[in-house]
Amino acid sequence: MLQLQAIRDRKDEIIKALKKRNIDAAPLVQNVLELDEKRRSTQTKLDNTLAEANKLSKEIGLFFKAGKAQEANVLKEKTGTLKEDSKRLGDDLNTVADELQAILYQIPNVPHQSVPAGNTDEDNEEVFKEGEIPTLNTDALPHWDLAKKYDIIDFELGVKITGAGFPVYKGKGARLQRALISYFLDKNTEAGYTEMQVPHLVNEASGFGTGQLPDKEGQMYHVGEDDLYLIPTAEVPVTNLFRDEILSEKDFPVCYTAYTPCFRREAGSYGAHVRGLNRLHQFDKVEIVRVEHPENSYKALDGMVEHVKTILRELKLPYRILRLCGGDLGFTAALTYDFEVFSTAQDRWLEISSVSNFETYQANRLKLRYKDENGKNQVAHTLNGSALALPRVLAGILENYQTKEGIQIPEVLVPYCGFDKID
Repeated sequence: MLQLQAIRDRKDEIIKALKKRNIDAAPLVQNVLELDEKRRSTQTKLDNTLAEANKLSKEIGLFFKAGKAQEANVLKEKTGTLKEDSKRLGDDLNTVADELQAILYQIPNVPHQSVPAGNTDEDNEEVFKEGEIPTLNTDALPHWDLAKKYDIIDFELGVKITGAGFPVYKGKGARLQRALISYFLDKNTEAGYTEMQVPHLVNEASGFGTGQLPDKEGQMYHVGEDDLYLIPTAEVPVTNLFRDEILSEKDFPVCYTAYTPCFRREAGSYGAHVRGLNRLHQFDKVEIVRVEHPENSYKALDGMVEHVKTILRELKLPYRILRLCGGDLGFTAALTYDFEVFSTAQDRWLEISSVSNFETYQANRLKLRYKDENGKNQVAHTLNGSALALPRVLAGILENYQTKEGIQIPEVLVPYCGFDKID
């Protein structure tokens, strides 16, 4: 959520920057400023009314002590009126504050100056590419056919148990999945991230804190009876560990990693591009989350990008990095880099990671602050990234490492798997 002071001070700059998202934010920003003025005016009236009531209460006490009951009773009538006024003003203040909050929730984060303009993912900017795309046999198979051939992933069984988008991993497929999780966690902890185990369901406050709520795209699974949400990523519970917290500057950087299953409805998703592991309703992901001092957050973002690079280099998968354009940028992000692995059998790039800096947007919602050197509370910066999302990494391994003799296992994963080939 944007900070009110920033909107007051940089109104025109914010409106201009949000045009990169193809959004005319002027009406929303103007509404915010008007509601903020009304809120402050109402607060001033309420404060004055309460102050007047307190003043009269003291005078009433003095009159009674002096035996001047008549004068005291006259003032009591006035205080009664002031109490009614203060109640009305308090209700008005709550109403306008709720209206203001609702409008603020509708305004996305301001894109970083480096974010390119654009409407769709076709306008994203490629900033890096590495790795040799292997040449496969003419009879090479996509991962969903490989999964069936070697009996390592059963999509039909998942449909039987739950529905489409809930695969069942079997035998060496399950062991490879577990190996990837352990490998990613080990790489992250070696890089200084503290491993956490967090709940897979969160309350409404947590969803609002990181920006998943209000859910504009119908992506979150909701447990109605308990009013809880299945997490779409470990980012939500891990970042919410710091909701309503005040850190000190010496606490930075805060670096956490967590493995969780992730749940997304992916409403309206269909077609060939969602076959197999390309898009699932339940999938596994290892996440990295950082809380940073604002002066260091973009250096930290670069470090996170380099960290994901090292993992993909060790897996020896061809990949590229895209800087997302304004039209493809997530609602809460100021700057996002997407990592994509090349699927040789599908002849297309598959997104496997997003690394983002949210600046103060999430922290402002979370009331996540730190005390600066002068003892004043400031809003921290939050960042997160996938390191990594498993389904498309697994798809890339199956497709790019396939041979006539079977599927080779990347060398770095062999100690985790206990085997070097699926055949």
